Amino acid sequence: MLRFAELALFLAPFAAYLVWYLTASRGGPSPGLLAISAGALVILAAALIWFAMQEKLGPGQVYVPAQLQGGRIIPGHAAAHP
Repeated sequence: MLRFAELALFLAPFAAYLVWYLTASRGGPSPGLLAISAGALVILAAALIWFAMQEKLGPGQVYVPAQLQGGRIIPGHAAAHP
């Protein structure tokens, strides 16, 4: 899966250039496409900021990974530093 992500990140600029090249020869992208793309980027940025704020541990907390105790899975959680 990591190799797929690396490959996708490597190929993304080439795909963006190809899209630009194909649309530029026809007079450029339509205003609707530009608006949708800008909206998608704003939503992506907002989602990344929200996710970063939700997953932050407080001061003095450490992450305790998921554990198997007595046949039950205890989910990962934050705990005070011992």
